[in-house]
Amino acid sequence: MPRVKNLGLWAALLPASAVLAVGLQWASFPAATLLGPLLAGVVFALGGAGLTVPRWAFAGAQSVVGCMVAMSMTPAVLAALALNWPAILLAIFQVIVFGAVVGLGLMRFGTLPGTTAAWGTSPGGAAAMTAMAESFGADIRMVAFMQYLRIFVVALTASSVAHLLLGGLAADLPAPGWSPGFDAPLVPLAQTLALVAAGVVLGRLTRIPGGALLLPMAAGAVLNSLGLMHITLPPWLLWSAYAGLGWYIGLRFTPQTLGYALRALPQILLAIVVLMALCGVAAWTLTIWAGVDPLSAYLATSPGGLDIVAIIAADSGCDVAFVLSLQTLRLFAVVLTGPLIARLICRVS
Repeated sequence: MPRVKNLGLWAALLPASAVLAVGLQWASFPAATLLGPLLAGVVFALGGAGLTVPRWAFAGAQSVVGCMVAMSMTPAVLAALALNWPAILLAIFQVIVFGAVVGLGLMRFGTLPGTTAAWGTSPGGAAAMTAMAESFGADIRMVAFMQYLRIFVVALTASSVAHLLLGGLAADLPAPGWSPGFDAPLVPLAQTLALVAAGVVLGRLTRIPGGALLLPMAAGAVLNSLGLMHITLPPWLLWSAYAGLGWYIGLRFTPQTLGYALRALPQILLAIVVLMALCGVAAWTLTIWAGVDPLSAYLATSPGGLDIVAIIAADSGCDVAFVLSLQTLRLFAVVLTGPLIARLICRVS
């Protein structure tokens, strides 16, 4: 009987998640296909549904996110990195240090525990940071809340800055696409699914924290950049991964957790504003030292939301290659250095 009840609850959760995702996408919210299931999961969890996502499904979602990060490492990005590597490395170093400083300040003067503050303020890779955080002892619910709140604030701010500097974006944002992508090429898709499966299995066997994400990310980046593999992530696969990740987080919320998140909202918003201001210092450094135009520098150092920044950069007529190369390399750097920085912050405190 409990099994039948659970099947009924899942049958209700699926359309509820889809409706929320479509509504958020229509309202131009970032990561709508993750936030919709997450919010639906929160509602069901607070209603006492008692549903849980299996660990293997969560690991599969992590592995897909790792492939998504690896897919951004293309020859064009590598060429842009080679041309501007001193300025890019300096900006990445600055942004990572600023994120660590904000995380330390939030832990010292706020109410969040160290690992949660460190992962929640990591400047970039929200899905990756959220997927990895639990493996390192952080509260994945609070990390997701902090990461996606920052993406929302950064998206609004970046759009506003583009409007101010250009008198409005050069074009409207593209209309949401809902094609599931069932016509994806079979061979690249099979290779990608094999990489995803390998990430799940090897992540479990090696017991590397976040291994289900890190291993396919590293292997996929090498194979993709060398042209040995074309990572293919059709929408249906990304939707499945985002839904699994969103449900895994949302279904673990309790009334106590939600109340704690809302009480911590003022200090989290302050941390986001401080981080954005510090990233503005990194943008100013780029304009002075490397002669990068102000809008390109600002978008390149915005703390998070690679997909949102890519859209704004393309529509604003700035140096898209520079913006995306810095954002992509920083995403890799943040994912790889996240565990070390979290440990250092906890140790310093």
